[in-house]
Amino acid sequence: MTQQDKLRLTEKLSYGFGDLASCLYWQTFMVYLTYFYTDVFGIAAAAAGAMLGLSRSFDAFFDPVMGMIGDRTTTRWGKFRPFLLWLCVPFGVVGVLTFTVPGLAASGKLVWAWVTYNALMFLYTAINIPYTAMLGVLTPNPSERTSLSSIKFVGAFLGGIIISFGLLPGVKKLSALSGGSESHGWQLAFMIIGAAAICFFLVTFLGTRERVSPPPTQKTSVGRDLADLLTNGPWLILLATTITFILFVAARGSVTVHYFKYYVGPQTVTLPSWVPKIGGTQQWTFEDLVSFFNGTGQLASLVGVILLPFYAVRVGKKVAFVSLFVIAIACTASFYFLKPGQLPLIYGLNLVGSMTGGPLSALIWAMYADSADYAEWKKGRRATGLVFSASIFSQKQGWAIGAWVSLGLMASVGFVANQTQTAETLHGLLLLMSLIPAALGIVSIIIVLFYPLSEAKVSQIAAELKTRRATAGAPAVS
Repeated sequence: MTQQDKLRLTEKLSYGFGDLASCLYWQTFMVYLTYFYTDVFGIAAAAAGAMLGLSRSFDAFFDPVMGMIGDRTTTRWGKFRPFLLWLCVPFGVVGVLTFTVPGLAASGKLVWAWVTYNALMFLYTAINIPYTAMLGVLTPNPSERTSLSSIKFVGAFLGGIIISFGLLPGVKKLSALSGGSESHGWQLAFMIIGAAAICFFLVTFLGTRERVSPPPTQKTSVGRDLADLLTNGPWLILLATTITFILFVAARGSVTVHYFKYYVGPQTVTLPSWVPKIGGTQQWTFEDLVSFFNGTGQLASLVGVILLPFYAVRVGKKVAFVSLFVIAIACTASFYFLKPGQLPLIYGLNLVGSMTGGPLSALIWAMYADSADYAEWKKGRRATGLVFSASIFSQKQGWAIGAWVSLGLMASVGFVANQTQTAETLHGLLLLMSLIPAALGIVSIIIVLFYPLSEAKVSQIAAELKTRRATAGAPAVS
């Protein structure tokens, strides 16, 4: 690695703030959105599942369009950075509207939910795809990209920790302080979250610089870009891997709050007396239990993603992905055998599963950057935005299917919000927390075994591209 290929730590950290901003929302989508719509907003589970499934599926088709827009944008700030500046304020405002419960009749509330949620997802796409594509243009060096991807996900898991530990208790406290309802607490919480996200996106915009450009002689079109993408074998394998991996996460994440509220229930918890605030024997509500479950899981994921570069550089990205995923799947499947009172095992397995499962996303994104290099090496053309946008498309499809199927299964076994659940409903929740996602994870591992880009091949591609760019008058780092 030459000196000019290296990124300063301050620039890497600035890039990580973008995922911190994004994951204040994404973590909410993953673990609290279905609860918000069924138990706070007041939408039936089947209707909420259909809305989330259809909205995410339709929005996902905008992802490749946004990627191509980014690839064709030219400003003094680069191709992708300016979208963070242009869209961060509208994104924060629409986030507040999405988590506002209007005083309307049932049909009017459903329309409000459809309009605001789709607007939020549209803006999330328009700001997050350019942000993610920056991973492929801040540096041409594969090792630096793995490091950059790890710091990106440090930001992501910090956002997840904030939401996991703080959202439900924060909503309760804000509701009490304002003298309003739980729904009012959600609205106030997203006023705070929106303001923070705007600041974090601006840090990323101001603290980073794009360096990798398409070949100067590149002539392309929408049709050619799409053809290059659909004939990119490594990318197609990553696409299928991502969809099944996100299904693994989404099936479980969509019912985590319901699992604790209806299956585990309130529990008496005894912790060492020296632990601040929560030490001694106390009665924990389901909000306490699920916040601690999600928060400690995010902390474990953060530890895993910090340690990831030291492991991946020794065994390679593909081997690291498979070996870590096997452990995460085993931990998830074990939940099927746990009883509500077995909190040490519930939290212990979640910690191990999160520490091994958390880094998987960082590995996938680093592999997507390699697949963008592969396309340029193979075809002589580069469409970084399209590669990453189509990858986010697969994420959204996985989440759409996961949330839709999870809520649909809950409805099929008789789930009714805020009521005592039947034994059949509780068994369905247990399956969605354990065996169903584990089966999807096994499918994901089988697919990624066909991924062809070894570390040696990626290094060869990077070296050849660097020589080509220098010969063509477009150095690897501009």
